[in-house]
Order: sequence, then structure tokens, then C-alpha cells
Amino acid sequence: MAELPDLTVFAQILTRKYKGEELDKVEVTVEKKLNVPVADLKSALKGQKLLNVIREGKTLQLHFSSDQIVGLHLMLRGELVELNNGKTPRFQVLAFHFKNGSGFSLIDLQKQATPTLQPKPAVAPDALNIDKSVFSALLAKKRTLIKTLLMDQKVIRGIGNSYSDEILYHAGVSPFSIPKAIPSKDVAKIYNSIRTVLEKAIHDIAGANGDKLTGELKDFMNIHSPQLKTTAKGEIIKTAKIGGRTTYYTDAQELFV
Repeated sequence: MAELPDLTVFAQILTRKYKGEELDKVEVTVEKKLNVPVADLKSALKGQKLLNVIREGKTLQLHFSSDQIVGLHLMLRGELVELNNGKTPRFQVLAFHFKNGSGFSLIDLQKQATPTLQPKPAVAPDALNIDKSVFSALLAKKRTLIKTLLMDQKVIRGIGNSYSDEILYHAGVSPFSIPKAIPSKDVAKIYNSIRTVLEKAIHDIAGANGDKLTGELKDFMNIHSPQLKTTAKGEIIKTAKIGGRTTYYTDAQELFV
């Protein structure tokens, strides 16, 4: 599943490529996840110009003229691909065709990727915008595992399975720690690691992708990778299941319970 860094880079690429382009048509191939009738989506977007693409949590938001917004959640297997030679990509969910002949498509083998017209504003803070005091107060109340908390999109938006491992490894805190048991100095480490890890990943992925809408990249991971057996420091990487998701960690990460 694409997480905050990948989605931030996708938003940057889409903005560079399509900002200012007038929409010729939106093509809906899979209707089941759309929150409005197809006719309403087409009517709302007909002839509108793409003004900007931003990331909101783990979704992309396409901002068109006339205050029209389309949210795209890629879910587990969704991808973005450029349209070429007028051919419809396999597993297409929907596509945006611009009057200059360019366009891009949202595809998903599982057909779970979700487009939303006029998505509701999010309540939970974004991982890159959350205030330190808010973050500290949040952890002080929680008894769930720290990794589970970091992945909870109703609490903090943007972090998923991969980057929760990267953040906690960077901070030196075990994913099995109980948030309210974590000392304030280590809470501060996690908070700082969120920004450090995510911003570095955005920089690395942007450099690798260029203008290509390449899928989720894990080449820059320090711990969350089945190809890695030890960290750069020589620590043995272990795995376990948390919430049904594979977690990568080391015994050097401090456990607070």
C-alpha cells in the first residue's frame, strides 16, 4: 500500500504534468466504490481545469476549477499510470482524459481503489503536521501498541505498515511498546523521527521517480524489507505479526510496557 512519502511524490508529479489542463472527460470503469452516480461525477468535472494535486493523509486530492475535488484512495494494490496510445489499461477503475490528449488512470487488480467526489474534511491530524504537544498527549492516553497507534488513520494520518517500522527503528523504540509507558524523551524521539524518516523518504523517492508514476518504492528502507537480514549496524532483523501485518524490528529497540 502506498504511504505518505509515495503519495506526496505522486501528487507532485501529477501537478507538474497536468496542472492547468482542461478535462475532456472522466471515464469510470468500476462504479462500485464511487460515492456518487457516474453521471454526477461527469457533470461536476466536465470542462474543469486541474488546479492542483495534494496529498491528504493516505489519499490524493485532485482540485479542479469550480471548487470540485476528487479524492483517490489507492487502497492496497491501486496504482496510477499514464494513458498511452488511447488504450485502456488493464484493471482500470477510472481515468482522466485532458483536451490536450494527455491523461492518467487509476488501476487496481482488486478493484478496491476508491474515488470520492467532494471528500469530507479529515478530523485526524496529518503525520507531517501534528503538533508535538498533541502527539505527546495522544500517546499518554493509549494502551494499544505504539505501532498500531501510528498506523491508525483515525488518530494520525499517512503512516502505514512500512513507515511505522522505519520510524520506530529510527527512534530506537520497540513496536511492542505501550504508548502511555513510553518516557517523554522517547516520545520526543518518535515525534522527531516521524518527520525525519518521512521527509527523507519523500526526497529519495522523488529523486528515483523523476516524472514517472512508479509504484511504491522500498529501496530506501532501513529495516522494513524481506531482502534485509541485518541492519546497517549489523543488528539481526526480526519479524512478527501485529494486527495481521508483518512487522520488522530489532532487539536493540527499547521496549516500554
